[in-house]
Amino acid sequence: MAGLSIWHVLIFAIVVILLFGTSKLKNLGKDVGGAIKDFKKSVREEEEAETAQLQQPRNIDAEVKASESSIKN
Repeated sequence: MAGLSIWHVLIFAIVVILLFGTSKLKNLGKDVGGAIKDFKKSVREEEEAETAQLQQPRNIDAEVKASESSIKN
């Protein structure tokens, strides 16, 4: 009784198209797609930066000296 049938979805789609027009819906789809693409790109770049940082060798002596010098200042 409370479920949506195919007719409800069809009527809703027709009303949305009549209200906004196909050009605005096309632009909205393009904007959403661009936002998703940019988000995926930034996540990928962040993961690559973390991986590069983890792959660098660590010199504990240098880290200790750097922390000691920052404490003295």
